[in-house]
Amino acid sequence: MTEPITDTLPDPDENRRQVLYWRLVARLFDTEEQAALESGSLAIVEDIGLPPALLDPQSSVDAIVQRNPELAAEFEGLMVPEDSGASADGDAGGERDRAAEVRRAALVSKLLLNVFCTGSGNVSAGQLAQWQADAGWLERAFGCPPGGLRGGGGSRPGGQGASPSGTGGSGRTPDLGRLIPEIGPELGAIEADLVKRMRLREVLADPALAARLTPSMSLIEQLLRDKNNLSGVALANAKSLIRRFVDEIAEVLRTQVEKASAGVIDRSVPPKRVFRNLDLERTIWKNLTNWSPEDERLYVDRLFYRQTARKTTPSRLIVVVDQSGSMVDSMVNCTILASIFAGLPKVDVHLVAYDTQAVDLTPWVSDPFETLLRTNLGGGTDGRVAMALAQPKIAEPRNTVVVWISDFYEWRGEELFASMTAVHRSGAKFIPVGSVTSSGRGSVNPWFRERFKDMGTPVLSGHIRKLVHELKSFLTI
Repeated sequence: MTEPITDTLPDPDENRRQVLYWRLVARLFDTEEQAALESGSLAIVEDIGLPPALLDPQSSVDAIVQRNPELAAEFEGLMVPEDSGASADGDAGGERDRAAEVRRAALVSKLLLNVFCTGSGNVSAGQLAQWQADAGWLERAFGCPPGGLRGGGGSRPGGQGASPSGTGGSGRTPDLGRLIPEIGPELGAIEADLVKRMRLREVLADPALAARLTPSMSLIEQLLRDKNNLSGVALANAKSLIRRFVDEIAEVLRTQVEKASAGVIDRSVPPKRVFRNLDLERTIWKNLTNWSPEDERLYVDRLFYRQTARKTTPSRLIVVVDQSGSMVDSMVNCTILASIFAGLPKVDVHLVAYDTQAVDLTPWVSDPFETLLRTNLGGGTDGRVAMALAQPKIAEPRNTVVVWISDFYEWRGEELFASMTAVHRSGAKFIPVGSVTSSGRGSVNPWFRERFKDMGTPVLSGHIRKLVHELKSFLTI
């Protein structure tokens, strides 16, 4: 049977939706306007009763909502999928609300263009503030509070089953479980780029604007490089941002370190005869011969206790960190990690940072914030000056671990490697580390990589969890 002709006619709402999304794609990849797409999109937006300002790249979402308060509810949860029994292609009855999809396409396009099309060139403090507000609206569209994706590391939003107001729900929204963990780092990277393109000191001088900055590795790097040029309110705000970032990372690393093995049981130490150490199963088993069938009672004449004492040989951890420009991420992470190990009993931690000069940061190792403020990022590298500080600290080689973090692009590599070989042969555990970043990326001088491998101490490169694991296996904590 021939289908009705009306079923083959193009859907005008579907065409409208495609025009809006084609404009979105065109603007994402080319800043120049496409006249046909712009005029067509303007006609569509006006026809469905939305403000033309949605198509204006200079208009913020805040400004649009201020003039059109009814749109606030539509932006909230705009990109959260509906799961109230809707089919993949429509609502519960299988019919898609095409008109609602067109409206949704216009609102989604505004959010994505304002957040992801940031242009190039210098950025003012006002432009950064506007981007942060727009990014907050995008996060709210995903069901997260403003800052929830940038600061929360891609945590999933609550209320995923709730239907966003006024969207009509097509059921075509991507799975948030996969999408959100990817968007969080991207938003952080965009914000870091905007900060790089503006006068950071201008932002830091404004407490309200500085408080809205999201601490990131890129931002911390800039603050550490520029700290000597800051003073007054700007310096106070910079220190506050660094401390916030340090505390966030420290909390994550502290959890990983606390999962460490507590060492082996020391059988030479008698167990403490306290109730919490009572080995009830063993006590019953050993006293079974005292069971009285007549009384139906077990008479216990000896109690057995668990041994809980651990072998705790004092260990010394010497961390040597390359603070040249290419190792900023590792410098921050290792400074925080060293402070965590310094807080553990029976672990004596020393920290040395170097470029062409070396500085002993051990007096401040327990406070990563103060330690970072004493670093001087940048410059070349000469590991020999760091070795001159680190080698005398090896008092008992068998109880010492030396962690050397660098990309190992050295001026006099052969001399430095000879010193490292001597440390290894002395009995100390030597761990060369190419990177301890959150991403695991990092380059290592191939010459050093091959020689460390031949020495039996391959370069450890990757996520900081790998270094934590290596240290836990050596240190008795």
